[in-house]
Amino acid sequence: MAQLADIVQGFVSLLARLMMAAIFLASAIGNKIPQFAETAAYMASEGVPNPKFALFGAIGLLLIGGVSVILGAWTRFGAIFLLVFLALATFYFHDFWKFADAGQRQLQTIQFMKNLAIGGGLLSLVAFGGGPWSVDGWIDSRREEAESAPAKPRVTAKVPQG
Repeated sequence: MAQLADIVQGFVSLLARLMMAAIFLASAIGNKIPQFAETAAYMASEGVPNPKFALFGAIGLLLIGGVSVILGAWTRFGAIFLLVFLALATFYFHDFWKFADAGQRQLQTIQFMKNLAIGGGLLSLVAFGGGPWSVDGWIDSRREEAESAPAKPRVTAKVPQG
């Protein structure tokens, strides 16, 4: 029964990582990279300082963080990268408190809350890692095997005394 639980946990954690990373990678690959100039101009209009430099940084956070989370390699760092991006994007682009129009305020509140929920999922990756079906999980299992293996006797060469 424990083996089935391990399989389910591995599958579910992999699926969760794929689902969380999808929005970030799609944003970088499908929007920010191919529409770099337009995105930088939009960022400038929203008050982002040094928008071209910030956009390079955002793309880096999205790509490195997204790939890290999908593979489960340095998962905690990848999740932190995505959290940094998410916090800044939420602050600059989903500032619902600035809108007088009720419809725009509601739309931005929904986007803000969506990002808050995604951030919660990323925090769970920071807390618990990538799970058993991840590079980090594979490394941890190899380390546990090595630590639990019986110690091999140490062979020392005898030096002739004379």
